[in-house]
Amino acid sequence: MSETATRPSSLISTIYGEFVRRLGGWISIADLIALMAELDVDGPAVRSAISRLKKGGTLVQERRAGTGYRLSPAMAPVFDEGDRRIFGSLEPAALADGWVMAIFSVPESERAHRHQLRSRLTWLGFGNASPGVWLAPARLLPDARRMLERLGLSEYVHLFTSDYAGFAELREAVSTWWDFPTIEAQYAAFTDTYQPVAEELRHYPRPDEVEAFRDYVPMLNDWRRLPYLDPGLPVELLPADWNAVEARRVFVELHDLLAEPSLRHVVEVTGLAPLPTPP
Repeated sequence: MSETATRPSSLISTIYGEFVRRLGGWISIADLIALMAELDVDGPAVRSAISRLKKGGTLVQERRAGTGYRLSPAMAPVFDEGDRRIFGSLEPAALADGWVMAIFSVPESERAHRHQLRSRLTWLGFGNASPGVWLAPARLLPDARRMLERLGLSEYVHLFTSDYAGFAELREAVSTWWDFPTIEAQYAAFTDTYQPVAEELRHYPRPDEVEAFRDYVPMLNDWRRLPYLDPGLPVELLPADWNAVEARRVFVELHDLLAEPSLRHVVEVTGLAPLPTPP
């Protein structure tokens, strides 16, 4: 996977997103350093990453029994969106559901917003059909709307839902709107890294909680970017040997095996209690 996937700040974001939010949203810096040490990240690197996340508005310092950090309230919708993409969109979209189209025009004097729009639409999984015209499966409309409103970019964009009516063969057209080779390379790297872990765990279905945490956090950290690169296109439009299927299978298997023992380990280290599950 990419180097950015293993940066301490990325691992910390994964720990907050998967565990700390379920334990009240706050963790002491001492406990976070202890957890990160199990991922082979030392204390100074953790403190430096925390400083950057605080400066960037992701974390807010808060004293309780000791010094710690909670997620900024502004990050709640970002992590909620991440949950929907990471855990809720594992199946391909249905072709009959149609498309969401984003059309934007940004004045030259505000071209920084143009770059931001392109990067954020790409991050959401939109494909670029032509300059200023971006497409994605229709189910991405709610996330696109929320993202544009949250970043103050909605005034530049028109959103439509549509069906494809011609004239190129849609499967061929789609292959030019998304960079399939790059997406497949990311999935292949994930599978190559974590399929051996899944195979080993099939022989030991009750993993040690510390080892579960050590396996699960890097795996989830590497996976959480992939549902954004891949919009979940209908199977009719994908290459016949689309390797996302195997990568998703590996992810689901490891998530099912490792998520709960990892959470139990975090609870043991921090002494924090999981929040009640909403009815």
